[in-house]
This record gives sequence, C-alpha cells and structure tokens, in this order.
Amino acid sequence: MDGEGPERHLNIHLDPERLAGVYANFANVSFSDYEFTITFARIDHEVEEGDVPGVVVSRVNLSHTFMRELLDAMEDNWSKWTTTQGIKNLPETPPSSEFS
Repeated sequence: MDGEGPERHLNIHLDPERLAGVYANFANVSFSDYEFTITFARIDHEVEEGDVPGVVVSRVNLSHTFMRELLDAMEDNWSKWTTTQGIKNLPETPPSSEFS
C-alpha cells in the first residue's frame, strides 16, 4: 500500500425489499462499444410445446473494466466452490481393522 493512503471499506446500503434477491435460471449477455449488459430471467423449462415463457428479473449494465473484474471474481469463486464440493464428496477412509 505504498502511497495508496489508508485502507477504505465499502459501506453499501441494501433496501430490505431487495435483501432476498431474485432467482434467475437464465442469463443473456450482450455488448456494445460502451458497455456489457447482462439480462437475468426466470424461465419455465417445464413447458413442452410452443414458446418457453419467462420473465426478466434484473438487467445490469457494466463497463468493460468492471466486466473483466466480475469475470475474474466469478472464476475465483467458482474454483473455490468446486474445491469445497470435491472435498465434501471425497470417500471417507474406511476404518482400519488392524487395531480392532
């Protein structure tokens, strides 16, 4: 932190009505010269014929710089999650019968 000044902490407010978040099982990513847009939707995959119904639950516009940071954070967290899942799914070592 040479010359960067004191450490800063985020103080982000979250409205109570947004605390639970929204559920999405579909995302579309698009971009322009200026930004990326991620549209999150909830899709009803159980419909067997015709158009698949869905509703947009959120749309987020991001700068190119923030998109790279988001991808890096997602890759890091995905790696950590898959590691924990792998550890959870390791077969337990069977008890040794030598000392029974």
